[in-house]
Order: sequence, then C-alpha cells, then structure tokens
Amino acid sequence: MAWAPEAHAAPGAGGGSTLEVLRALASGPRGLTEAEAGDRLARHGENVFPGRRPASWPRRLARSLRDPFTAVLLCLGLVSATLAAWGTACVIAVLVGVSCLLRATGEHRADRSVAALRELVATTATVRRRPSRDAPPVTRELPVDALVPGDVVLLAPGDLVPADLRLLRATGLTVHEGALTGESTPVEKRARPGTGAAPAAAGSERPALCLQGSSVVSGTGSGVVVATGRATVLSGALPGARWRTRRPAGPFERSVNGIAWTLIRFMLLTAPLVLIAGALVRGRGLEALPFAVAVAVALTPEMLPVIVTSALARGAGLLARGGEVVVRRLPALHDLGAVDVLCVDKTGTLTEDRPVLALCEDGDGRPDPGVLHWAAVNALWTLHLAELPVPDALDEAVLDAGAAAGEEYGEEYEGVEALPCGPGRRLSTAVVRRPGDSRFALARTHLLVVKGAPEDVLDRCALAPADRERLARRAAGLAHEGLRVLAVARAERPVPGRPYGPADERELTFTGFLGLSDAPAPTAAAALADLTRHGVTVKVLTGDHPGTAARVCRELGLRPGTPVTADRIDALDEAELARLADRTTVFARCTPEHKARIVRALRAGRHTTGFLGDGVNDLAALHAADVGVCPRQGVDVARESADVVLASKDLTALDRAIVVGRRSTANIASYLRITLSSNLGNVIAMLVAGLMLPFLPMFPAQVLVQNLCFDAAQLALAFDRPAPGAGARPAVLRPRALLRFMTGFGLLNAAADLATFGVLVLAAGEDGFQAGWFTENLLTQAMVMVLLRSGRGRAPGPVRCAVAGLAVVGLLLPVTPVGAMLSMSPLPPLYYGLLGLVLGLYAVCLAVARGRWVSPLPRPFP
Repeated sequence: MAWAPEAHAAPGAGGGSTLEVLRALASGPRGLTEAEAGDRLARHGENVFPGRRPASWPRRLARSLRDPFTAVLLCLGLVSATLAAWGTACVIAVLVGVSCLLRATGEHRADRSVAALRELVATTATVRRRPSRDAPPVTRELPVDALVPGDVVLLAPGDLVPADLRLLRATGLTVHEGALTGESTPVEKRARPGTGAAPAAAGSERPALCLQGSSVVSGTGSGVVVATGRATVLSGALPGARWRTRRPAGPFERSVNGIAWTLIRFMLLTAPLVLIAGALVRGRGLEALPFAVAVAVALTPEMLPVIVTSALARGAGLLARGGEVVVRRLPALHDLGAVDVLCVDKTGTLTEDRPVLALCEDGDGRPDPGVLHWAAVNALWTLHLAELPVPDALDEAVLDAGAAAGEEYGEEYEGVEALPCGPGRRLSTAVVRRPGDSRFALARTHLLVVKGAPEDVLDRCALAPADRERLARRAAGLAHEGLRVLAVARAERPVPGRPYGPADERELTFTGFLGLSDAPAPTAAAALADLTRHGVTVKVLTGDHPGTAARVCRELGLRPGTPVTADRIDALDEAELARLADRTTVFARCTPEHKARIVRALRAGRHTTGFLGDGVNDLAALHAADVGVCPRQGVDVARESADVVLASKDLTALDRAIVVGRRSTANIASYLRITLSSNLGNVIAMLVAGLMLPFLPMFPAQVLVQNLCFDAAQLALAFDRPAPGAGARPAVLRPRALLRFMTGFGLLNAAADLATFGVLVLAAGEDGFQAGWFTENLLTQAMVMVLLRSGRGRAPGPVRCAVAGLAVVGLLLPVTPVGAMLSMSPLPPLYYGLLGLVLGLYAVCLAVARGRWVSPLPRPFP
C-alpha cells in the first residue's frame, strides 16, 4: 500500500529542493517567530491526533436501540400501550432501558481505558524559534500539540518524531518506522532527496521525510514541520484508504440478526393464528387481541439484550480487571470467541525483534567455536572504539553468545582502531594487538578482524574462484533457511604508520560463517500450542524473507508448509486466493494491501478471522478482520481502529481472551436454548388450548406475571459457569441450529403442557385451570434451567437461587392474595400428585434428549 502525503501543508514536501520547501512554508532554517507560530496555531489547530470523540451518553443509548431484539421489544411495547396493556408496556420499557444502560456503560468503560493508553506518546519536542523577526533563534522544549507547519524541529537519538518533517540537515540519521511500515530495520535518512521523481509512499521510499510515529535510532538532524494534526500520515490522512469504508457485519451481528428475524417470523405467524382461532372457533373476535399480544410477548426472549450485554460485560470486566485486555466493543468479545483463524505478524509477536546466534561453522561447514571467538573480538572493539550512537543489535547478539559460551576476550587483546559499518558499507573491521606477545611486539604487527555481509567479506578474501563460489552458495543456502548470515575473516598486517582504511581490508584469510535468527518470544511457543488446542489456526503475515518466517515457525512448533510470497498473491483472483489462504500458513514479503486481501479472502472462505497489528500499515487488515486486535504499544490510529486492545503483544493474553469470549457465548447460548424452547412450547400449548377450551387458558395478566418471574430468574444465567469444554472450540450463535433445537425441545415442552391440561381437566376443572398451568409452567421452566444450562456439575449460587425462587413462586403464588388478584384459585392436593408424575416423566425425557443432542457437541449449538 502506498501513501501519498498530499494533505501536507507544504507543496512538494517530499520532493524538490530544501529552499523550495521552506519558501512554500514561508519559513527558514532559523525557524518561525513566536507571533507567526501563534497565527498558524490558530489557523491549523493543535498538533494532536484527531481520533474519535467519545460518544455522549444520549448517543450511546440511541446506538443501543439499533439492536434488532431491542427494536422488536419496542414494537411490542408500542402495541401493548396502544391496547392499554400498560403493565406489559411498562415491563418492556424497563427491559429495554436496562439493556441499553448496561451496553452504554460497558462501552464507556472501554473507551475510558483506551483513552488512558493515549498518554503513552511523546509530549514535548525540541524546537527552534525566534522571539521576534530580528532576534536570534532560541532552541527550547515545546509541547507537541503547539507545533505548527513551518516550525524547525531538532532530532536526536531516542526522540519520537512529533509531526511530519522534511529534513533540512541529517548526520548519520537512522529512523525506526515500524509503526508505519512494519519493518524492524532502521531506515537511513538524508536531507537531500533522491534523484528522479519521488515515489508516493511513506517511509524509506521518501528518504528526506520523517513521519510522525517514527523514532530516531541514531544520528542527529533537523527538519521543518510540513504537516500537523489531521494532515499527518499517522492521523489517517490516507487518500482513498479502504479501511475508511464501513466494516462488514461480524459474526455476532449476523447471528443476532438471523435469530431476530426467525423470531419475528414466528411472532408474525402466531399472533394472527390466535386471533383467527379465537374468532372462527370460539367467536371471541377482537377480545382475544390482548391475549394474542401476550402470546407474541411470550415467544420473545425479552431478556436477551440484557443477558447478552450482562454476559459480555462480565467477560470484558474480568479481562479488564486483569489489566491484560480491554474490549472496546462488547460484541467483539463474542466475535473473539468465534475466531478460528488468527493472523499475526512475525516481528514483535512471535519473535522479540532481537537476533540470537543459531550456528557458527568454518569454510567446510563444520561447527567451529573459533568463528564465534573472532566475531566477538570484532564486535567488542568495534563497539568500544567506533563510538556508535546506538549499539548494533548483531554485535550485541554475538557478544551475548560469546559470554554464554564462556569466551574471555576482554583482556586477551588491545583495541587499536575500528572501521565500523556505515551507509553503503556492509562490514566492520576491528584492529587489535596482543599485549605482551614478543612476536607481535618485535615485528610490530596488528591483527585485522573483519565481520560483515558474506558477499563483501568474500570479495576481500584470498580465495580461489571455485572456493569463493562454493562459499557464496553456502551463505545463500543459510540465508534461504531464514538466517542472517555474517562472514568472518582476519589478516595479520605490519603497522602502517597511518590510520587504517578500507584499502587495508584485502587478502584476508576466511574464518567462517555465523548464522543468526530472531529470538522467539518467551511465551510464543506455549501460546501457539494453546491456540491450536483451542481450535485457532495461526497464520503469519510478514514483510520478511519467507525463509526467515518459516524458520521461526518451525522453532515455535508451527508447521510453516510452503511460504507464499506477494508476487504469487498478485497473480490470483479473490476465489483462488481464498482457496490458497485456507491451506497456507506463512505469507511473506507482504505489503499492507496484501495483508488486507488475505484477511478478506479468509473471511470469504467462511472463517471468523482475527488480525493482530499495531501500525498504520495494519489499518486495512484491522478493518477487514472480524476482530481487530492491537497492543497498547501500537500507534494511536491503530488502537482507535481495533476492537480489542492488549497490554502487550503477547498471544497468551489473547488466548485467554478468546476462551473468555467463548464462555460468554456459551452462557448466551444456554439462555437462548432454555428460553426459546420453553417459550415455543408454551405458545404451541396456548394455541392448542385456545382451540380446545371454551375459555382462555391463561389471562394476559397471568402471562405477564409468568414472564416476569421467568425473566428475573434468567438473569442468573449470565453468571453461570460453563462446562470446561466450552472454551475448547470456536463458539458461534447459529440461527439454524437454534431453530432445530427450539423446535425439538419446544415440542417436548408442549407435550408436557398438554399432559398437564389433561391432569387439570381431571383434577382441577375450569376454576383451577389457569392457576394449575401457571404453577406447571414455572416448575417446568425451573427444571429446564437446571437440565439445559451449558455448565456441568453443580450449578453456581445465582442459578440455584433463581431455580428455587421460580419453584417457590409457582407453588405458593396461587394460594396468596396476589394469586387471588390475578384470578387464581387454590388447587386440590390430587393435582400436585399427578403434576409430580408429569414432571418426572418430562425430566427423564429432557435428560435423554439432552444426552443425545447436546452432550457430544462442544459448541453452544448442535
């Protein structure tokens, strides 16, 4: 993906001469005056990342109403109010209000947690300004948000680039642009633009530009600010960026919409059936309308928005309290539990972004510790004598490996001179002598130890052409295996009586090769094993060499297969890429657009896909994934675009979050199984009773109280403990599977209700019918809560209390004054005996059906 900073304040910011850029900005090397800076600050605004403003409470609440179940409840509430069924309308209003409040509170808490992470960015910058037009410039520290286009900023090692800069001067300046490009290697910067037209890209392809979000590794420089605030590349000023488009619906939204429409069809069918049956069979006409509305309400899982929000908010709260994971969007926790493919980068996620020694061998391919010895001598004295601003990571890796091997080279030699690596120079030379060695002292000789890129070192060795070609092939083979290869050579030279230079690096004796690889992250292997055990396939999307990525995967126990490179991806259409992505583990040499295409291809292949990224180059893939995950150290714009924020780039924390998401989904699925099967059974029984009986089987007020009791008890399901296997597989709410389940168990529930009707006709008569069915309904629903819950073993305290409460209300309410107010009469003792028989048979049937249908299946729905 190429980014063109056309939004910069200065025309030609990336190309053209320095004078042209300064003229376009009306600035100069001495900087702006304070008055000019004040005027520009008022015109351009503060240099702050725009981000999304936290939504207000009214907006959050209104956004919660877009939930389809909430919309269904609102429609039923309006119908109830129109029919003057104020009790039903008030209950529905309370349920909608509680659901919206819980969801808005959870999202507010997540936004507040993420806002705290924004403080992890630079706050000041070294700026050159003038008090007045004729005054000399003054260098001082200013808040980053006070920078304006035209300011001159000074850069030093360790500084974060505070805005988009065009370099005016650079001395050995290298910049880390991993947040923008994903590359871990620092990029050389120079003040003079390259020859030819400047490409429209960020980062290393514009060597005279330093972009906000990058950091200075070595060297010094100064630059003029060409863009601040919204105009910087980091702030997302990416013309035509695909990640700005609306994200496709995720698994949670698709599932909830599917379930909602299934229930809406049932409601649109059952309510007219009740009216038609009442009018044609019993001649009740419109007097049955309140009962029809009550039937529709009975079919609706009124507590679903509350249960869903409670279960997800509870899971998100558990993760947030551990300080490891912040879920910014509650439905993302369900989507995280549904993830079966996770796409990650290699650097910083699977590896620590530091090299370690993998092998050292001589020219014949045999292990040789002497190669490490001479390489460590070179690294030690290069670091001591060259006065590098930042130690070279490869030198540090060599020294660490030498120390681990017990090498003692600190006092064995004395350093004389060092010729370090530099721009266009891919090798370093350390000149040493051995103290007290009479042969060295008499002959006045020095030892040159050379280490660097194999091609450069071999060209300086005294080798026959065949040997040089053989060693070059060996170095290429090691590089193809994913190693960073260094060649080591040495030579003894008479003291020249002048400073050493590159001309002395000739006729060297080849010593051997070193191979270094990226150090695996300490928790990466265990995390990958856990993810695999939990049914998540990990795919590596990296800009590195395919051999390097494959080697890291093998070291971590991940089978890399045959890596696929970007050029092959470019040659495929979307359908072919979807098939290839499904069977490929490693994608190498990927640009940001390649990553986004791969993620979209995996989603097109019916995978629920997560993507872990932390830079501007990851925005497109973060937006394309079902769940975008960003570590806390990621750039602001990436964190703002992510659904989940991690405290660190640790896959172990992400695996735990996935398990929590699956358990939350299991509780939601448990509620849906219990509620919809019971509700469907009751509706079928109501329809049958309405056709068979000369009276209403239950009054609307009784239906409402029954629903209230059951709804209150169902809140406990959000606190259930799912079975240990609930986190073992991706969990998705599937409307078709739910329809099959509710149909099967709904018919079983209806059979129990119809058997109860027979008992009621036999033992209670018309006077006790409503009270008897009310009692049976609450008892069967209490039984279903125990037998169809997702957890195994003893139910937790909230569930046990809810079940006991349902049973007590069902048995005692008909004999209380409240029961009399609801037109219920006490039941004869014979009824309770026959009801116990019916409930016993129902429990046996439920246990058998559950064992055959639910137990063997690790997912929430069959």
